[in-house]
Amino acid sequence: MKLLVISHACVTPVNQSFFVDVVQQTGWDVELVIPSSWNSEYKSNLQASRWKDFQGQIHTIPVWKAGNIPLHVYKQTMIGLLRKVRPDVIYVHHEPYGLATAQIYLANRLVDNRPIGFYGAQNILKHYPIPFRWLEHWVLQNSAFCFPVTEGALEVVKQKGYKGIAEVLPLALDEGIYHPEPVWAQAKRAELGIAEDEFVIGYLGRLVEEKGLQAMLHAAQVLQGRRWRCVLVGSGPYEPELRATVEKLGMTDHVFFAGFVPHEEAPGWLSLFDVLVLASETRSNWKEQFGRVILEANACETAVIGTESGEIGNVLRDTGGGLIVPEANIAELGKAMQELAEDPNLTRKLALQGAAAVREKYDQGYLASRFVTIVRNASKQEGSKP
Repeated sequence: MKLLVISHACVTPVNQSFFVDVVQQTGWDVELVIPSSWNSEYKSNLQASRWKDFQGQIHTIPVWKAGNIPLHVYKQTMIGLLRKVRPDVIYVHHEPYGLATAQIYLANRLVDNRPIGFYGAQNILKHYPIPFRWLEHWVLQNSAFCFPVTEGALEVVKQKGYKGIAEVLPLALDEGIYHPEPVWAQAKRAELGIAEDEFVIGYLGRLVEEKGLQAMLHAAQVLQGRRWRCVLVGSGPYEPELRATVEKLGMTDHVFFAGFVPHEEAPGWLSLFDVLVLASETRSNWKEQFGRVILEANACETAVIGTESGEIGNVLRDTGGGLIVPEANIAELGKAMQELAEDPNLTRKLALQGAAAVREKYDQGYLASRFVTIVRNASKQEGSKP
């Protein structure tokens, strides 16, 4: 069977690794359509490249509005591409309200009308303006399958009228990539002048206000008087405000801004942390859709402190890999930091619990097998070519 996957996320090579597992399990011919460049949350003008183990055809196409998930559109007619590829099944790794999603769905309708499905992470019931509302409704009515990443995302598409095959498929983790990197972490600690006995709290992701980084910095004041560091890995528009807070609180000797780092360095940075802090704060139009960095940290045997924003609490309860605190509660966040700083045995216990749960429940091979089952069943129901 030939599977065509359309995915802006796969501009980042590591995200192609999921489909390596799909191919290994099935022998399917998997081809990717990805933007030739993308402005990601972490880096502008990210150029498309191939993951080392993915051997399938990759079609790189320029897009308008690169970096804008709902508004980006491919600068090429998809009709010609579908006539050339002739897929048996199409998976659009985009939200159902996106213009690129509608672009592929329309082309599919005009060519072979193959079984087609989508991805969903939106966990807030939103009513989009016209024409997005119309396009989303049309996509939902013409989908053979969908993969919401959480129960909350599944509930949203159901409330909007989706009645097809649906499988909650959490974001997967490749253990070959995310695992403890003690040698790298130790070398980086030495490079940064972080002593072995210093307690390190860290963050990896976008530097934006809703991630609760102000609360994290203010809560860290409880660590004053002990040997500690805070390492913020990532870039974003909120960095100047965070630097100002660090200076105001007199923490310049304790807080290090690492900036943007290559994806392949993420496991090393996560291994450097004693505790990852994900203090996200819900907004009227946003709450944490999954919190994949929790899984990444746990896989690297790092404990996590997270809030109840969106899915963070659910993921942490599922892995047992950390402590949960209320949103925007500096006192409780500081209390959790202090508890783990004072009890390394508890910190280690949580980290190992999380690592074991991630290997069992979020393993990429296991989730790829669930993906395969749904796609295969959808293709049969739609009378796809063998």
